[in-house]
Order: sequence, then C-alpha cells, then structure tokens
Amino acid sequence: MQYSYSFSQIRKADGEAVEKGTPSLELMERAGKALAERTRRIMKEKSFPDVLFVCGGGNNGGDGFAAARILDGQDVDVAVLCLAGKFSHDCAANAKRYKGELFGRIPRRKYAFIVDCILGTGLKSAPTGEAEELIKFILNSGAYVLACDLPSGLSENGVALSPCVKADETLTVGGMKNALLLADGADFAGKISVADIGLNLCDGAEVWESADVKSLFPPKKSHSNKGNFGSAAILSTCNTLGAPLLAAGAALKSGAGYTDLYMTSSSVPCEDGAKLAYFRAADELHRVLCAAKYPACRFAFYDGEPIFSDAAAFGMGAGVGENTRTILSELLSTYKGTLVLDADALNTLAMFGKEPLKTAQCRIILTPHIKEFARLVEKPVEEVLASSVELAKEFATEYGAIVVLKNNRTVISDGTRTAIITAGSPALAKGGSGDALAGLLAGTCARGVAPFEAACASCYLLGRAGELAEEKFGQYASNASDVIDLLSQAMQSL
Repeated sequence: MQYSYSFSQIRKADGEAVEKGTPSLELMERAGKALAERTRRIMKEKSFPDVLFVCGGGNNGGDGFAAARILDGQDVDVAVLCLAGKFSHDCAANAKRYKGELFGRIPRRKYAFIVDCILGTGLKSAPTGEAEELIKFILNSGAYVLACDLPSGLSENGVALSPCVKADETLTVGGMKNALLLADGADFAGKISVADIGLNLCDGAEVWESADVKSLFPPKKSHSNKGNFGSAAILSTCNTLGAPLLAAGAALKSGAGYTDLYMTSSSVPCEDGAKLAYFRAADELHRVLCAAKYPACRFAFYDGEPIFSDAAAFGMGAGVGENTRTILSELLSTYKGTLVLDADALNTLAMFGKEPLKTAQCRIILTPHIKEFARLVEKPVEEVLASSVELAKEFATEYGAIVVLKNNRTVISDGTRTAIITAGSPALAKGGSGDALAGLLAGTCARGVAPFEAACASCYLLGRAGELAEEKFGQYASNASDVIDLLSQAMQSL
C-alpha cells in the first residue's frame, strides 16, 4: 500500500525532523542530491547536452540551486535562471554555494531540458510577478520539463492555477502529494517519482493499487455455492429503466451470489382505463427487458416491503420527488444491510435534507460526483475541487457515512481512513458509469467485503475496466455497457 499526503502533513513532518536534530539545510541537501541524480539520469537517457534549472527564491528554488551545484561539480553543462529579489534562508545559502552559470534575466539560449524549481507547496493564489514570468518562459520553451516537488502553479488538491507548468516528469520530495494525484494534477505532473529524504510521515491517504484489490478477491473454495456470497439488491422507480439495468449488470459481475432488481410498480389506482392499461404494459415491458438482458437477475416489484439483501443500491434513474423521498426514508429507517446511495437518491437528500442519514439503521455509502457533492455540502463546485479530501472527510464524519467522491481521481473517506483511487480513463466520462459503480459496489459489499474496502476495490476495478475500454474502443466510442463487459478482464488482470 502506498500513501499520499497533504501539503500540511509534509510540512509538519519536515518541521518535526528539524526539531529532532536534522538541520533544514541537510534536508534540502538530500532533496538536491535526489534531484541531481534524476536530472543526470534523464540527460543520459534522452541525450540532452545541457540543462537549465529555473529557480524561485523559496525552498523549492533552494533544492534547484543545490542540485545545480552538485551537477556542476560533476562536469555537467548546467545553468540556473533566477529572477527572485527575496530568498528564504536556506535558498540563499544554497544560491551562495552555487558557482556555475547564473542568468538574472530570460536567456536567449535555448535549452532542450529544463528543471522547474520555481514554487513549492506554499502556493495560495495564482502566480504573479517573477514566478508568472518564469512559468510562462517554461511553457513557451518547448523543452522537456522535470518538476521539482510539483509543477509550479499546482495548488493543494491538484487544482492548476494560471499559469501552471505542465511537466513531463515530477520528482516529488519527501512523499507522494495529493495534489499530484487529484484533479488537474493527473494531467500536469507527468510521470511521478518520489525522493525519500527521511521524513517520518503518517496519516496519509491510501493509494490503492492492484495488489491491494487482489486480496479482496481470493480464490473460491471448490465446494462453494451461491449462498456463500450474499445477495445484492438494485432498487429503482419506473422512471428510467436503463440506469438500474446497468447497475444490475455490474452487480452480476461482482461475485455476489444473487442479484435482485426491484422496481416500484407504476400500476397505481387510476380511473382512466387507458392510462391504467398503459402503466401495466410498461411494468410488463420492464420485466421482459430485464429477463432478456440479464436472465440471471431476479426481478420483482417493490411496494415498500422490507428488503433482506445483504447490500442494496438505490437512486439510479429514480427521479427526484416525493416518491423517491418516501422510498429513501423507508430504506434509511428499516433496512439493516449496507446501502449504496447514488444519483437521484443524493439529489433527493440535497433537496429535502440530509438529517435522516444521522439516524439510519444501515451502513451507508454515498457515491456523488463533484456536482452532486457540491449540492450536498452547499458549496460551489470550485470549492469542492479545491478541498475535495477535507470536505469528503468532514461530511463522512458528520453523517456517519462513507463518501465516494467521484472525479477523474476518486476520493473515498469514512472520516478516519481516506483513500485515493487513480485507476480510470476519460472513457468513463459518459452517462451510466456511475450506475455501474453503484451496482458493482453493492455486489462487492453483499459478498462480505467491508464497506470501505469494497468502495476502494470497486472504484479501482471500474477504473481499470474504463482503461481497458479505452484501449479497445477509444475514449469516445466506449460506453458503460462496454465497461461492464470488461469488468471480468479487469478482475483477471489482478
């Protein structure tokens, strides 16, 4: 299991190392050595004749000055560009120690390889002044870019401010940072590696990988039967049939012993004979379509009776209104299993109030995308993107639920543990992907996997299936059904 950290966690560990006797200049020297080593390796691999370090006046610039000094002492053709008028104490010390070529203004000479050491983890607003000028220089250089710690202009939680360096590689110092994995970070960081400088880090977000998921899918015993693997229920109203069918299809791939599809009957008392006949015909059509698409899925109408499945998912295609509110209230007050709430169940909570979550009798997993979560927490989308990890943890703590905050990278939190899932593809940016996740998650919970682990595993597998769909069909042509079909291959790839 790998871990990722916030800026404040890294700074805290850095401060603790200094308090315990490691000089801050020594930590910078370790970072400089790691950066120099990675720079030299890139130069050898790509046959770059020279390198330009673009340094700011803070500690990120100090790492650059230290690396440049080390390489200059190894007879590498190295130069530093620095426009800073003010320097941190450690950056000033390393700038003084560097005796190589130094530019105080943008050079005319072209460099094929640039190391970005302008800004570090203290960025609070869009770069201005010398930092802005240097970032624009890098962006217009056409050079291969190695970012030190993180691309300059990338803020906490991965939001790229303007301008922001787009790196080919990033060597992050001390430990993996959330900013490199979330939101824009995935597109601006390039290939990521970590330089260990001896910090004692703790309480990081779990970064789930194949090996972590594999342990949750052990080989079945030869004398297993369907009763050993639980039952999953997919509940929806008759508002939309496609969404619950997608969820049911994914649940069937999860390994659960049974998958049941419940839909509220539209055959309500009606004096209009023609309308009543239409409702009954629609109900029968739903039953026939379900049987034709997924014959292994048990179909039933739901009229408020108790659900005894081990896990259930509700909200996909349900619509927002009193009917959905009534069903949701009934589930929260009577259901005893693990309940996955998606789509219109979330929108119903946002519209009618979230308080019923606090008195629920079941374990709850919420699976909002960014806009749905923004409605739940009543904050702008931009604020959610800028504080996704913190807001997910706060909401999970307040409402006693697991939050699965979906974006290009998924943040999962139960208030105590937090995970980041990096598997995924733009091919998933299409209607139906969330329905598939809800069904897969309900099925994974049904077979006995603990809710937090089930959420991590399901998000990873759906993301991996999305990657496979992109490889097979491309980013545009693949759809949710393709992704569901490829879940088996994603599982086999473990």
